[in-house]
Amino acid sequence: MIRKIIRWIWKVMLWFFGLSVISVLIFKWVPVPFTPLMVTRIIEFKLDGNDAIYSHKWVPLEEISPNLQKAVIASEDGNFLKHYGFDFKAMQKAFKNNSKGKRLKGGSTISQQTAKNVFLWQGRSYIRKGLEAYFTVLIELIWGKERIMEVYLNSIEMGNGVYGAQEAARHWYRKEAIDLTKNEAAGIAAILPNPRKYKASNSSSYINKRKVKIMRVMRHLGKIEY
Repeated sequence: MIRKIIRWIWKVMLWFFGLSVISVLIFKWVPVPFTPLMVTRIIEFKLDGNDAIYSHKWVPLEEISPNLQKAVIASEDGNFLKHYGFDFKAMQKAFKNNSKGKRLKGGSTISQQTAKNVFLWQGRSYIRKGLEAYFTVLIELIWGKERIMEVYLNSIEMGNGVYGAQEAARHWYRKEAIDLTKNEAAGIAAILPNPRKYKASNSSSYINKRKVKIMRVMRHLGKIEY
């Protein structure tokens, strides 16, 4: 009986490993059509008795302003181009501040956020964090930084029912993603911690302060080279 259980677990692990690698390989070239979060949000809208809001259009990285690429690095992951998926210093800092009761964003990198958004469900658990680490390693090895940034900017929530750089640019500024200015890009990056609560345009004083900080960091990033 125990041997059968072990064999079953082993088969499940092999299937999971094979399917996960295949899916990561596919999305190295194929645009991600939707994410688990997008599906979750649509269900939430329906359960609340509202019309589902879903705005998403994939565009290649070449059609997304370098200003937005710099802005999300400045805001979300300053060491994105240097680390291998995990920023242990940021994680340690987040842990220390959270243990003191301070309110601080988590230490997740852009790579980790991308892995979570594309392949996993929302929520917090040790199982999900373990799978997040696994997929982070896979996309770092198979995709590389440029593809991770492309998928990230096309997949994350950037407004209520708004996903990806192209639709965010249209929603907040009535323009294409390639035409975003530094200030506009900083505005979108500033709301990422809670894009359904905050506004990238006509922003609150809190978001405007975040914009200033983000643009200050952007000035020191230089040209992005993947």
